Amino acid sequence: MKILVLGSGAREHAIVLALTSAGADHEVLAAPGNAGIARDATLVDVDMMDPGAVTEYAQSQAVDLVVIGPEAPLVAGVADSLRERGIPVFGPGKQAAQLEGSKAFAKRIMENANVPTGRAAHTRTIDETAAALDEFGAPYVVKADGLAAGKGVIVTEDRAAALEHASTYLPHGPVLVEEFLSGPEVSLFFLSDGDTVRPLAPAQDFKRALDGDRGPNTGGMGAYSPLPWLTDGFGSVEAFVDEVTRTVAEPVIRELDRDGTPFIGLLYAGLILTEQGVRVIEFNARFGDPETQIVLPRLETPLAELLMASANGTLEDHAAPAFSDEVAVTVVLASEGYPAATVTGREISGLDEAEQVDGVHITHAATANQDGRLITTGGRVLNVVGTGSTFAEARERAYAAIGLIRLEGGQFRSDIAAAVATS
Repeated sequence: MKILVLGSGAREHAIVLALTSAGADHEVLAAPGNAGIARDATLVDVDMMDPGAVTEYAQSQAVDLVVIGPEAPLVAGVADSLRERGIPVFGPGKQAAQLEGSKAFAKRIMENANVPTGRAAHTRTIDETAAALDEFGAPYVVKADGLAAGKGVIVTEDRAAALEHASTYLPHGPVLVEEFLSGPEVSLFFLSDGDTVRPLAPAQDFKRALDGDRGPNTGGMGAYSPLPWLTDGFGSVEAFVDEVTRTVAEPVIRELDRDGTPFIGLLYAGLILTEQGVRVIEFNARFGDPETQIVLPRLETPLAELLMASANGTLEDHAAPAFSDEVAVTVVLASEGYPAATVTGREISGLDEAEQVDGVHITHAATANQDGRLITTGGRVLNVVGTGSTFAEARERAYAAIGLIRLEGGQFRSDIAAAVATS
């Protein structure tokens, strides 16, 4: 197949690597891509935010499948334009993508589908926000209603800080104040063709910038998969996945269909395991980052087959995706100042040595080639992925490799998957 992947991050690089893995015979194009993606796919000059431009290019080049990586093109309606021309696309339409684009829309869908989630108040003024904070009490949870690149959420004991966060986003629209839910978090992806749902493997990511889950929220500083500790409360990982499929994913997909907005693509469920049971924190309408970087390397079923089946409505004909017993750990290397005041344009070196470490590969998130040098173009720069037969082995490999990479002011967490590696 000829496949066009839209996006420029490590998530998209991971998708490209999975599509071009051993035995695959696909021509993979990427727009806009990055320096790492350029090694594994052909970069093309198409504005991924322009539905017409993407559609015209896909049609002119006889593209068999378009895979939309980031949320912004989805909310911009790129998938709708492609479907109107009969081009298979993996990614929901503009209205269904509001499951991520609007927290209020997601809450309404969950309520109508009887999906377990926390209480929330939709506020439009600072006074309404203050009243909701007082109603729910500390710790305070405030979320921007729209897209915020993973940084629109604050969880704090400081009421003044919660109000300040709300005041940042209220000029642009409403915010959500939610009750605080306590427990371990799990990310679980579901493929959907608008009717049938197929789960992928659970993962856990690390949102805070600093060790010990301290510091500001980020887009994600690392992740690991599988999650062996799920057996403690559910008997098996499979039982957990089955429960979430039955009580969360399938009801949401059915409700979206009833709502006239069938969801075709990747449903990301951000979950928390409370003492009262599984609760949904949020939905995303695309592959998560950095979880994709450690879920896809474990996938044994050809990714292209699954994405095309989702796009053309034949997912029911495919069994549940199969995963290897290998474990995977990814550590994010970020620029100095990330996430508040990112410093970009600095040179990166040492990647050749890092990629020589056994069981390691690197996905690029924010890199470009400039005058023969590899430089940073954003906050999260690289994902160093270590795989192995145990978490200790995978983790040791990932950290050995990231230690070989040189980036002035570069930062990374030193505790990704530390607890599971020693359990």
